[in-house]
Amino acid sequence: MTQTIAPRVRTLVLLLLAAACALLAGAGPASAHAALTGSDPRQGAVVDKAPAQVSLTFSESVSMGDDSLRVLDPKGKRVDDGKPSGAGGTTYSVKLHTGLPDGTYTVTYQVVSADSHPVAGAYTFSIGAPSETSVSVSGTAAGGGAVGWLYGLGRYVSYAGFTVLVGGAAFVLACWPRGSGVRAVQRLVVSGWLGLTGATLLLLLLRGSYTSSGKLGDVFDLDLLSEVLQTKTGAALVSRLLLLAAAALFVAVLFGAHDQREDEEKRDLTFGLAVGGAVVAAGLAATWAMSEHASVGLHTGIAMPVDVVHLLAVAAWLGGLTALLVALYRAPADTPVPALAVRRFSRIAFGSVVALVVTGTYQSWRQLGSWTAFTDTRYGQLLLAKIGLVAVLVGIAYLSRRWTAQLAEAVPAIARQREKEQAGASTVPTTEKAKTAGKTSGTASGKTTGAAPGETSGTAKDSEGASGAGGPDSSGTSRRAAQLARQRAAVDAARQKRQRDADPHRFGLRRSVLTEAGIAVVLLAVTTVLTQTEPGRTEEEAKAANSSTASTSAPSTGAVTLDMPFDTGGQNGKGVVRVELDPARVGANDMHLYVEDPNGNAFDIPEVKVAFTLKAKDIGPLPVVPDHITTGHWSASGVQVPMAGDWEVAVTVRTSDIDQVTVSKNAQIG
Repeated sequence: MTQTIAPRVRTLVLLLLAAACALLAGAGPASAHAALTGSDPRQGAVVDKAPAQVSLTFSESVSMGDDSLRVLDPKGKRVDDGKPSGAGGTTYSVKLHTGLPDGTYTVTYQVVSADSHPVAGAYTFSIGAPSETSVSVSGTAAGGGAVGWLYGLGRYVSYAGFTVLVGGAAFVLACWPRGSGVRAVQRLVVSGWLGLTGATLLLLLLRGSYTSSGKLGDVFDLDLLSEVLQTKTGAALVSRLLLLAAAALFVAVLFGAHDQREDEEKRDLTFGLAVGGAVVAAGLAATWAMSEHASVGLHTGIAMPVDVVHLLAVAAWLGGLTALLVALYRAPADTPVPALAVRRFSRIAFGSVVALVVTGTYQSWRQLGSWTAFTDTRYGQLLLAKIGLVAVLVGIAYLSRRWTAQLAEAVPAIARQREKEQAGASTVPTTEKAKTAGKTSGTASGKTTGAAPGETSGTAKDSEGASGAGGPDSSGTSRRAAQLARQRAAVDAARQKRQRDADPHRFGLRRSVLTEAGIAVVLLAVTTVLTQTEPGRTEEEAKAANSSTASTSAPSTGAVTLDMPFDTGGQNGKGVVRVELDPARVGANDMHLYVEDPNGNAFDIPEVKVAFTLKAKDIGPLPVVPDHITTGHWSASGVQVPMAGDWEVAVTVRTSDIDQVTVSKNAQIG
């Protein structure tokens, strides 16, 4: 039965890896971690006069290049100057060409959020009246295509490599020092280092194309690579490569000099390796914490150290679990994993789970912000799946602890049985040797007694001649002896392996650990997708901001307030006009209008007029001329709104005899 387990293990691992790839493929492009919360002109707006610029506001700081914000006319021709302003902030704007004709214009943007993820989108607004446009805004996404898929795969391999490298090394140092001499464990940890190093190099090469064009041909563009190296993410990837060089030295000492030292020296070297390894592992974890989710948002000074602890706990648990699985299945028969090592790992795994619960709770609160985000956002749904997988893992780990306890009781009996068999086997060669010696003695005696003196002499001479001729029989005997020795060693190793695998408690532990490792593969895939998904708090804040921008109001919500920047182009022609409509219902309403300069101070202008239009029902414009109350304040009472709908509120501002502009926004009234 044991012989059929290895193929099953390989099949299960392949299936789990396929499931992980399916999760990554189904994730699609990286979701926006910075959301568009406002724009001017806003999406779908129809303005009477061409705006001087287009402004976008995001939920967090973003960065963009000269070609990241574009405005296209109905024929797809650019009408912006290509130099966005507002570097490093949340609001960016780009100036438009003067004298733009009426029609529908398309705004496209592609930026990089502060937590390293690309954000892309598009919307339209119209000047004068909507028109047909040749520009398509569907399918606008960042981080998609082959480059996006490869980047997602690189992220998954880097997480897996980090987990195996750190967790496998910790398992050897803390749980099973003799494991440093086991070839299978060595290969596992080295493969973790190779996977993390290769994935980091891949991410560094793909980064420029991933956040811009998305073309495979741009992967080796040196200009893009130079730009990447100047970003926070590029610096984190380069730092990771430098730390991996130190990790390579650590692995070489762990599986080289450490395994060859005496016990006293080994203890001192183990302490040094533990301290140095902890520093390198924390540094590697910090390259993620300082460039992704933890580096932006609430409490970054606390969130980044918490994220480092979270990553190290994941590695100690899942990476150590992988090392234990490899040791249980691939360790030599004469070097089985002892029960003491399994018990030590069980304690480490328990501590890791406690750390994961504490840090994970904090991260969940920080990224979600509300209970409803668990079910209303994709991030919350993925987090629920992750929590469920962790709960299943903890349950299986509990069963593993029970197998470990039983294994501890069974090992002494198996060891005694093995000693008896070895003691019995050691008497067999002695008996056979005595019998062979007796036969040889008897034969020699018979030949000496019955042979003639001449024959004896001849035989002796022949023997001497054979020896003098180079002893071919002697060399053949030595080869047969070596072959027999190898066969005896193989038989002995097979017997020890059968004895080891015959232990039902060890067999149960192996199955339990294999199941844990399989779930861990899927858990790691879900975690990778989770890091590429917009946090629930950000998604809900973006929804709230967009709702506020649209000024949607139910009858019971009270007044609607609309802030509209204006620029008439003349002296003192810039400012903000605010329209307040109360109670924003069908029928009579009170309207107040305030005019402020760019510094927020109220000031008077020669004329201000308001018009209401319900385009869906072809109603309006309905003009309103408010009365001047005081400096920068106008009002009108009894403003009639005939029916509910999405009304356009247009305000005409005149700052001199010849300088005038009309600005507008939509509001849900009634």
